[in-house]
Amino acid sequence: MKNLVPEAKVGLNKFKMEVAKEIGVPLQEGYNGNLTSKQNGSVGGEMVKKMVQNYEENL
Repeated sequence: MKNLVPEAKVGLNKFKMEVAKEIGVPLQEGYNGNLTSKQNGSVGGEMVKKMVQNYEENL
């Protein structure tokens, strides 16, 4: 994944791991081929949901 702001990569990875833990997806650093597309997609979807919610709260 290429980030628009390369300095944000560490923060986004931390956020991804936190979200995965919250929703019960056993995501690990590196390869996650043992997870289903649904599991992996749920992490990304929840990340977007939280980012939109945060944006709306700060309007």
